[in-house]
Amino acid sequence: MRPAPEFVVTKQHRRFAEFCDAVRRDRYIGLCHGAPGVGKTLSARHYSSWDTIAPVVENFRFFETVAPESAIVSRTVFYTPKVHNTPRTVHQEVRSLHTRLSWAIEMTLHPDHEPERLAQSDGPYTELVIVDEADRLKTPSLEALRDHHDRTGAGLILIGMPGIERRLARYPQLYSRVGFLHHYQPLSTDEQAFVLSRQWPDLGLDDTDDFTTGEARAAIIRVTGGNFRLTARLMAQIHRIMEINKLSTVTSEVVDAARESLVIGIL
Repeated sequence: MRPAPEFVVTKQHRRFAEFCDAVRRDRYIGLCHGAPGVGKTLSARHYSSWDTIAPVVENFRFFETVAPESAIVSRTVFYTPKVHNTPRTVHQEVRSLHTRLSWAIEMTLHPDHEPERLAQSDGPYTELVIVDEADRLKTPSLEALRDHHDRTGAGLILIGMPGIERRLARYPQLYSRVGFLHHYQPLSTDEQAFVLSRQWPDLGLDDTDDFTTGEARAAIIRVTGGNFRLTARLMAQIHRIMEINKLSTVTSEVVDAARESLVIGIL
């Protein structure tokens, strides 16, 4: 199985990180929206270091768990609600993540603290809660998140599809607390060329002296339109076609063949 590509810091990710920093610092509610596949979830998971922190939080044990450095730096939890959710489950799951991360950080920074102090829920060390797929949440579940934000003082970011800001504007109790709005946009042509060369170096798409690979790179950018998820799917098909046909160079014909095997849909 081919390893997952390394995360590449793009201009869009930097803007998203600045947005998260502002929400975390000022303890507001922030809304992030963008088309599917542009990289919102990847950026949020990378900002929160969730792939590293999630196992620590989920397997938390008093006086045994040590928070990694990334947890102490980000102080952020990443939460994806289930498709079928209720205000009760959203409240319990977010509160559990928030509390466990705070406990882990406090135990690491202050191992001499008494158990009674650690037993308090909703600790202050968790400073930001990022909720992905916020479009799944109905009004009562959104109210549960607003209540958590009000009680803990932690910043809250809701990530969803374009239009989520108009939907939430109908709920003044929640929308009045929104301090920041971020539009996560597709990659520019130059950024996508940079990502292709960094995430798939084995394909040699960064060779500016080779017209064939330059033509293939332009075809990939044209087909995917800066959509990161679609780019990853297309690259997987390109690898498959090259392996089957024992090819060593990506050409525009290979890109076209890979594109024909994908269901691209409407972006």
